[in-house]
Amino acid sequence: MPTSVEVVRRFRRLRALVVGDVMLDSYLEGRAARLCSEGPVPVVRRTAEERVPGGAGNSAANLRALGAEVMLVAPVGRDRVGEMLRDALRARDVGDDWLVADAAAGTLHKLRILANGQYVVRFDDGDTDHLSPEGQRAFRDRVAAAFARCDVAIVSDYRYGAISPAAIEYLCELRRVHDVPLVVDAKHLLRYRAVGATLLTPNHLEARLAVDPASGGEGPITIPEIERVGRSLLELVDAERVAITLAADGVLLLERGAPACHLPAHPVAQANDVGAGDSFTAAAALALAAGADCRQAAQIGVDAAGIAVAKRRTAIVRGQELLQRVSLRDRDATARHHRDLAALAARLEPARAAGRTIVFTNGVFDILHAGHVRFLRQAKALGDVLVVGVNSDASVERGALERRPVNGERDRLALVAALAPVDHAILFDEATPAAAIRALRPRVHVKGGDYADTVLPEAEAVREVGGRVVILPLDGAPTLDGLSDRVLAIAFHDGHAGVAP
Repeated sequence: MPTSVEVVRRFRRLRALVVGDVMLDSYLEGRAARLCSEGPVPVVRRTAEERVPGGAGNSAANLRALGAEVMLVAPVGRDRVGEMLRDALRARDVGDDWLVADAAAGTLHKLRILANGQYVVRFDDGDTDHLSPEGQRAFRDRVAAAFARCDVAIVSDYRYGAISPAAIEYLCELRRVHDVPLVVDAKHLLRYRAVGATLLTPNHLEARLAVDPASGGEGPITIPEIERVGRSLLELVDAERVAITLAADGVLLLERGAPACHLPAHPVAQANDVGAGDSFTAAAALALAAGADCRQAAQIGVDAAGIAVAKRRTAIVRGQELLQRVSLRDRDATARHHRDLAALAARLEPARAAGRTIVFTNGVFDILHAGHVRFLRQAKALGDVLVVGVNSDASVERGALERRPVNGERDRLALVAALAPVDHAILFDEATPAAAIRALRPRVHVKGGDYADTVLPEAEAVREVGGRVVILPLDGAPTLDGLSDRVLAIAFHDGHAGVAP
């Protein structure tokens, strides 16, 4: 099974379909200084305004930010709100060409007014429940075209009318023809009882309402109780699995014939859950399409939601943020696996046999900065597969560094492994990377600074494996205002002393 880092890296190759209710989320924010003379309400002087895609649009924005190509099929009106929604989507690099514009519809709009950081009121407007016959045909045609091209499909159904009963029947037909993961995020789950979903992603309230409508969604949020709800839901709906989100308590994953799996949430001091469910669904869906099993996909979804809840308002999660989170979570496993040079060398053989160029560089990489990223991008451009050797704590002690790194080897390895240009990262314990070079046999060995390969301790190893040394300039040390002299000295040493790029 691929590692979580490998799964997230694959997101950039995927094409995702989102079909459902798209809306514009607007935020008007201001200061309330006095009460209105016309009534006991605050007078709010506007200080800021923000417009972001909501509903299925937020799912699409998350998918795009995670690296996937997105096809968003949803009805909108031919109105001013629709134009603002298109602008908001394009600002997040989500194309609007799959939207279905219909004069019979009104674009969904949620306008929130805040005073001194507190919600005052929310206005809801728009109607996509009554499309014209032409709009219904266009919606059906675009769903069919997108389904045939996608690697994963997400239904984002807020019950505003985009997904009609006829549309659900059509999804069932498409599902039988195109074998791609189908993830359903719906307010009314029983509407999808026959769709054959790969994964349902309700929150605990939605799951309980589906199983016991008379409860009003009320009841204890305990693992045994939510497991009972989830098992009952799988009896009612044709779905392979259900992941029930539990807000601060994480996610409970249930699969037919398998034990329940509780995945705790990341602790957040001040959580904002607006859109966090969309972040969970987007990341979990892409992970399924990228080859993860359901538990791994759900865990990656939890990682994404943990990032989203720490942000303000309707938030999106970027691929680099998720890479760093999953890399740090898996750092112990990564460190164990990537200490084995023989295992990594074996993983590189298919690339080598295909004629791809292996590039190797090494360093301490203690305090990452923009210069490191630029250096690694330039190194990757010299070949096809970039392997980065990270000095272990023991390696640093054996070398000539005057001070120990601020960060431990596992944190340093995890952060390097999460950088986009890096294909593999490995710890090495020796004072020089000579042993790693002999094992991995790179075609190109990259160093930063004013070196000639005759003075490199590992130069002989590079010649033995038939490689060449390339010297790339470094951009100098970062500005680290407010840090201690010790941290400044370490950062300067990484940038100039010739031990680490």
